[in-house]
Amino acid sequence: MEAVPRMPMIWLDLKEAGEFAFNAAVKKSAVNVPRDFEGCSTLRKYFGQLHYLQSRIPMGAEQEAAVPIAWTEIFSGKTVTHEDIKYEQACVLYNLGALHSMLGAMDKRVSEECAAGAFTYLRDHFPHSYSVDMSHQILNLNVNLMLGQAQECLLEKSMLDNRKSFLVARISAQVVDYYKEACRALENSETASLLGKIQKDWKKLVQMKIYYFAAVAHLHMGKQAEEQQKFGERVIYFQSALDKLNEAIKLAKGQPETVQEALRFTMDVIGGKYNSAKKDNDFIYHEAVPALDTLQSVKGAPLVKALPVNPTDPAVTGPDIFAKLVPMAAHEASSLYSEEKAKLLRDVMAKIEAKNEVLDQFMDSLQLDPETVDNLDMYSHIPPVLMEKCAALSVRPDTVKNLVQSMQVLSGVFTDVEASLKEIRDLLEEDEAQERKLQELLGKVPASQGSPPPLPPSSPGLAEVSKECSKYLEVHEKASFTNTELHKAMNLHIGNLRLLSGPLDQVRAALPSPTLTEDDKQVLQNLKRILTKVQEMRDQRMSLEQQLRELIQKDDITTSLVTTDRSEMKKLFEEQLKKYDQIKVYLEQNLAAQENVLKALTDANVKYAAVRKALAEVEHKWNTTIQTLVASYEAYEDLMKKSQEGKDFYTDLEAKAAKLLEKARAACQAAEATRQQILEKELKKQPPPRPTAPKPALPKKLPELEGAGGLDTSDLPPLGSLVLPEL
Repeated sequence: MEAVPRMPMIWLDLKEAGEFAFNAAVKKSAVNVPRDFEGCSTLRKYFGQLHYLQSRIPMGAEQEAAVPIAWTEIFSGKTVTHEDIKYEQACVLYNLGALHSMLGAMDKRVSEECAAGAFTYLRDHFPHSYSVDMSHQILNLNVNLMLGQAQECLLEKSMLDNRKSFLVARISAQVVDYYKEACRALENSETASLLGKIQKDWKKLVQMKIYYFAAVAHLHMGKQAEEQQKFGERVIYFQSALDKLNEAIKLAKGQPETVQEALRFTMDVIGGKYNSAKKDNDFIYHEAVPALDTLQSVKGAPLVKALPVNPTDPAVTGPDIFAKLVPMAAHEASSLYSEEKAKLLRDVMAKIEAKNEVLDQFMDSLQLDPETVDNLDMYSHIPPVLMEKCAALSVRPDTVKNLVQSMQVLSGVFTDVEASLKEIRDLLEEDEAQERKLQELLGKVPASQGSPPPLPPSSPGLAEVSKECSKYLEVHEKASFTNTELHKAMNLHIGNLRLLSGPLDQVRAALPSPTLTEDDKQVLQNLKRILTKVQEMRDQRMSLEQQLRELIQKDDITTSLVTTDRSEMKKLFEEQLKKYDQIKVYLEQNLAAQENVLKALTDANVKYAAVRKALAEVEHKWNTTIQTLVASYEAYEDLMKKSQEGKDFYTDLEAKAAKLLEKARAACQAAEATRQQILEKELKKQPPPRPTAPKPALPKKLPELEGAGGLDTSDLPPLGSLVLPEL
């Protein structure tokens, strides 16, 4: 992109310190630090000196010199107290990570990796039972949030530096991966209960960022395709980027204006790229546009890492102020053993995370949810939205009857209007025929052959009637189309309304339901059984991981190290680490079982494909039927309204047509009288006929007609009021 819009970042509050029987001046300067990098430095020094202190004086849990230490828990605001110096270390380390997250969220966009390092060290080296805000789930969430935001900062710099499109796409894809891990943690019910109301805000922001940075990744994949002159691929990547950005915009409702501006800017860029690429391909290159899932997925490039925390680094902690209290050798040996434990944990976690990644990708590709794999329970009852419509119609038993009667009345008035207009038209045609006979007798027009051209009306009155009749016929013709459409709509909905007004068992019987054979049911049961096995495997893996972490946290061999010769340290480490062998075996068995479980799931899913398709079709029919029935209910009031409008319109038109008919009769009567007078005058002018010659036949006299008044079409109701809504 030509510029780099910024998204807001999540930062964490610092914990507040309470009671700790330590030097007041030291305590005050260590916990009430300024919110800047100098504050980070102070926290690191204090953390390091606490580490030196606890390695020499028995201030741990249930030890002789332990004193109460109080800190405020972030989410509940409660004061939590433990008699363990490690609790003080853990809280200081949490504040170090929180302060780095706060600084990282500022304009300079730095120190997110430091925050991730602090939370990772806290997660891997301290008990998770001290307080809710330092539980394993919360710390895992914090680590992934900080790594995601660190990668986001790197992405911003990469785009500003105009790095290669493919590299930018991979960096952005990794941002998505980190945020997906964070989102999984936020969706965990236990984590959500721990976070409280802040969980919804964080989850909404993280979900929006997942779609936003996925859009950025596909934007740059499209740019790479453009550089490689793969114009079909360019179109599908830009289209995918546009789709994902639209999802991000949906999720961004309620976010600050800065976010909206960033999304609008990005939409301008991606929208422009997509429109240009599609136009070029349609008119110039004509390359086939592949399906997105046929292209290689963008693999993330993790270019950030949690910066390690070393509590004994003199460059950070300063000189050891407790150096003369106890031998440093025991402390150094303990640190070495802690590193061995951490290495063991890293090795095990690398295997677990690799297997989890494969499992997550596999399950995502299948899109199978054990809770909704068949949805059979849905078909056993009428859905609430339909029950609501049935209940509403049950207290209005005449609904269908009223609609039918209304449409019948409309049809009657429509027929009356049509009859009146036809009679007027017949009168005009008969008058024209009589006028033509007179003209032929007078020799003013030749005798008719075939279909003669029409004559002008014989009088101004008839001319006015003819003109007004044409207007009414045009209005009637247009209204006739509307009337027909209204009847079609009524016929479309009347059956559904009768169904909704009837017994509930008939409504239920009208709804689609799946018909499964015994083999189909067996396929479903087998699939659900294997999906349950998958979840059991996940749960066991998480449990074993938690047991391993707790075992490592409680493993303190300082007492043994004090009495062990330096030359025997390695052997002691090896012996002590054997205590983890059994749980490692269980984890290896769990990880090895995954391949067989996924193979069984693959086979079960293949057999499930036909059943899944059938269930999907039935579900589609079910949803369509529900929507159709609900639409018929909602269309009732509109049909009644338009039916009444139609009746009002035709009643008015019928009255005006009746007046016009009276006027036509009077005008035709006057015209006939005039023709009789003209004929009599002409006959007087002619010589008497020979006795043998027959008298000329007089034209057939029109029936006597009554007079009528004028007619005005200006006050007819507009036809637009009868236009039916889309149903």
